[in-house]
Amino acid sequence: MTHSIEVRGGEAPADPSTRPLDNAVWAALNGPHARFAERLGRAARYPADVYDFAALADPTDPAAWADLRELVGPGTVVRLKPVDDVPSGWDVVGGGQGVQLVDTTLRSEPAPEAVRLGPDDVPEILDLVARTRPGPFLKRTVELGTYLGIRHQGRLIAMAGERIRPPGWTEISAVCTHPEHRGRGLGTRLVRAVAAGIRARGDIPFLHAAAGNTQAIRLYESIGFTLRRRSPILLVRSPGRPREVRAL
Repeated sequence: MTHSIEVRGGEAPADPSTRPLDNAVWAALNGPHARFAERLGRAARYPADVYDFAALADPTDPAAWADLRELVGPGTVVRLKPVDDVPSGWDVVGGGQGVQLVDTTLRSEPAPEAVRLGPDDVPEILDLVARTRPGPFLKRTVELGTYLGIRHQGRLIAMAGERIRPPGWTEISAVCTHPEHRGRGLGTRLVRAVAAGIRARGDIPFLHAAAGNTQAIRLYESIGFTLRRRSPILLVRSPGRPREVRAL
């Protein structure tokens, strides 16, 4: 049985090996996912059709916020984590609390029934995501890493895959099962299979969940993940009016 690390004030335990996870999106965009990065100075983001998060080198640095405004343009809404406060002129338009869990005792193993998913599977993936709401998944998210699925009579009924990749770590994401096929452990089998691929290249699996999703958090802890930290996720709008798009 695993035990959660007690986290006070949303601060990560003092473990140098986990430091890339403190600002995971920034670390990924400046590391293994640099090929996806749209970057200006101390701000970066994934392309809008890949993953809807931006990142700051230091969320307390006004210069990083100025770079982000220039990068995304005025009146643009982006997601950020972990950010506690926003500068004057920026509006918080949504958000919530998230948790980050890391693999400590997870048993990883292939799932022989799982198939690799790719761009041709995106319409089915988006349909499953719409039914199950595991978190953001866009038209090109599948390009971020390996996604595995399980089919029943040709229909995609469960999936899981890799999303952000800070140095030395890979996030397991989009874990979902069609409501008609829950209770069979499909999600757990896929998590173990995705984790096997992550470990094979020398990375450590981790994942995120909404802090209020206690059922998912308990499940992840029961199979070998440990709660590392809690942090806010903010949906913010940059200062200024959106730029008008002129017809040609």
